[in-house]
Amino acid sequence: MLPNLLFDFGGVIIDIDYARTPEAFRRLSRTGQAAEYSQASQAALFDQLETGRVSAAEFRQGLRQLYDLDATDAQIDDAWNALLLDVPAERLALIGALRRQGHHTALLSNTNQLHIAEVNRRLALQYGFKHGIADCLDRVFYSQEVGHRKPGEEIFRHALREMNWQPAETLFIEDSPQHIATARRLGLRVLHLAPPLTLTTALPEALRIFPREYPEPLAPAPTA
Repeated sequence: MLPNLLFDFGGVIIDIDYARTPEAFRRLSRTGQAAEYSQASQAALFDQLETGRVSAAEFRQGLRQLYDLDATDAQIDDAWNALLLDVPAERLALIGALRRQGHHTALLSNTNQLHIAEVNRRLALQYGFKHGIADCLDRVFYSQEVGHRKPGEEIFRHALREMNWQPAETLFIEDSPQHIATARRLGLRVLHLAPPLTLTTALPEALRIFPREYPEPLAPAPTA
């Protein structure tokens, strides 16, 4: 039986540079504050946006208050979207090939209405997609729509229930260690795309050795 494939989005399918958004907000701040936002953790306001608990307008106003921003809505949106980079065509081609081979696929992403709209706009311009990344997958699960986010267990349980997938028959492809830890605890197989691994370099081998896990890259040796 072919394993089900559960993809993260940022850092797996789309390239992300987390440092760009805090720096962009710092430039908009009257006091030079950088936003509390990184791959590992973030301020509560970002969690609230990603679980649909605040609107885009409330999010922008919250940022103005938290970081003393002197900025228009458009400037805030540009700073928030600064972390979004490219979706390489070879990754989309790989996912398409795996689907044609018979793999079932889904996306499980911590994201929000502003990022979804921007990524969908770019995918429409670059690839002609009508429904964003959903055009490439059997199903998408966005934290904003589910009302839960990784690394909590509930969003994983929700996706597995909706897809009628068994954890041991599912490979979760992710770049954030805290999300990998939850997936392992729930019994999913994982592919941790820690640098320098990428989807196209690591996923074919991970599928070849499934259900064993692809070995994580060794940390570089310390220099003298």
